[in-house]
This record gives sequence, C-alpha cells and structure tokens, in this order.
Amino acid sequence: MNNGVLVAVLIVVGLILLVAIFILAQFLNLWIQALVSGARVGLIDLIGMRLRKVDPRVIVYSRIRSVKAGINVSTNELEQHYLAGGRVPSVINALIAADRASISLPFKTACAIDLAGRDILEAVQTSVNPKVIDCPNPSGGRPTIDAVAKDGIQLRARARVTVRANIARLVGGATEETIIARVGEGIVSTIGSALTHKDVLENPDRISKTVLEKGLDAGTAFEILSIDIADIDVGENIGAKLQEDQAEADKRRYQAEAEKRRSLAVALEQENRAKIQENRALVVLAESEVPKAMADAFRSGNLGIMDYYKMKNVVADTSMRSAIAGDSAGKDQPQGEN
Repeated sequence: MNNGVLVAVLIVVGLILLVAIFILAQFLNLWIQALVSGARVGLIDLIGMRLRKVDPRVIVYSRIRSVKAGINVSTNELEQHYLAGGRVPSVINALIAADRASISLPFKTACAIDLAGRDILEAVQTSVNPKVIDCPNPSGGRPTIDAVAKDGIQLRARARVTVRANIARLVGGATEETIIARVGEGIVSTIGSALTHKDVLENPDRISKTVLEKGLDAGTAFEILSIDIADIDVGENIGAKLQEDQAEADKRRYQAEAEKRRSLAVALEQENRAKIQENRALVVLAESEVPKAMADAFRSGNLGIMDYYKMKNVVADTSMRSAIAGDSAGKDQPQGEN
C-alpha cells in the first residue's frame, strides 16, 4: 500500500517537473540571452509577460538593444508602453538614433509621440537629416501657386521648403499640410503686395525673405530652415481680363438701359396716338352738333335762308381757293420732285 502511494506521488512530482521544464525551456533561451548581454530579465518576469499577453521576445530584444546602446530602460517601462499599444522596437530605435545624434529625447516623450500616431524614428531622422517639402504638394492636383501682382499680371510660383523636425513640438504640433498652406499664403501675399510683376521676377528671393520673417513654423512640428523659389512663370493678364469683363458687363447694362428708354418712348408714342384718336373723336362729335345747332337756329329764326346760302358760298369759295393754291404749288415744284 505504501509502495502504491509512493508511486503516485512520484508520478505527480514527475509531471510537475515536466511541466516546469517545458515552461522553462520556452523562456530559458531569452533569459540566457538577456543575462549574457548584461540586460538581465528574471524568469518570473518572463512568465509574467506571457500571462499578461506581452510578447517576451519584443521586450527582451528591445531591452538588450537599449542596454548595448547605453540607454537604461527598465523592463517594466517597456511592458507599459507595449500594453498601451505602442511600438516598442520603433521607440528604442528612435532613442538610439537620438542618442547618437546628441538629441535630447526622454523615453516618456518618445512614448508619447509614438502613442500620438507619429513615426518617432522618422521624426528623429528628419531632425538629423532635414527633408524638403514641395509647395504646393504635387498630389494635391495643383502644380503651382498662382497670385496676381498689383499691375494685374498673374505669376505662377513653385517653392521647395526645407524643414527639420522639432522633437519638442511633435506632440500637438501641426503637420506638413499646415507648413504648405502657410507658405502658399505667404507667397500669395508677397506677390499681391508687389507693385509690378517685374519686381518679383527680378528678385525671387524677396518672397523667401518675406515668408521666413513671418515665422510660419510656429505651432508646427517642424522648423523651417529655408524656402527656395524653384520656379516662377508669368501667367495671364488678369487685370486686362477683368477690365474686359467689366466693359462687357457695362455694355450689357447700357444696352438694357437703352432698351428701357426705347420701350418707354414706344409706350409714350402709343399713348400720344391714343390721345390723337380721342381728340379726333371729340372733333367729330363736335361737328355732329353743328347741323343740330343750325336746325335750331332756323327754327328760332336766328338764321335765315339767305344767311345759309351766303355761308355755303363762303365755304365753296374757300375750298376753291384752297384747290387753286394747291395746284399752283404743284406746278412750281421741279420735275424731279413730283
């Protein structure tokens, strides 16, 4: 009976040892690598990483690289950044690059920049090796920045902006799009304030100096080192085109006013014709009253028959004189006027 219990105990102990050996075998290689590299990580810590769903290889290799580079970052700090969703290898690479370039970059700052969604390694590289930004951005669909000088001539400019990443302003700082927009605004403002387009063509560096003096990199994640005008061409004569459009608009306006006056004149003419017809109707109406008045005069004895015949003779004599006068005037006219 005692032998059976002993065998059972030995079997249980053997199973526990097998499980322990299996677990240790998974982390033994990492533990030895860390120990040999001088970046010691305890076996308990490695097992805890697996339980916390942290990739031990990422943490151990990152710690080894940081220790070998002379940067002391604890395993706990690396785990915290990993669990926060950060890219631990990228942060370690950025810290090493910054240390080699004598750039002050604390681990917490690097983690904050990484968690903000920015590529911290690229930011450090840009800080060491400045990059050039095209203004405007070719992918935006506009190849040049167009502006009009005071003489109405359009200029089309293209600039190249050399920037360096500002590590201290990477968190919360504006991106490249803001730099491009501000530089474009400065170019438009400088060209627009020029008296003539020739002044800008003679001194393109005037644009660069004016834009740099405005401090366009304030509040951005970059520091502007230089602004170079890569190309500047003469475009359209916007002033003349605007004057032409204004003249055409004035022409249409004057034509509309003339048409309005013509319509008023036509309406007035029609009104006058209506008044003439109205007056003629009144005359005819008045003439129709003459026979009635004569009849009343005959009846009342105020007009005799001889008076009536005398009046008819006078009318006939007047008609004859008028006819004779008309014939004489026709005979006196030249032959070509008939």
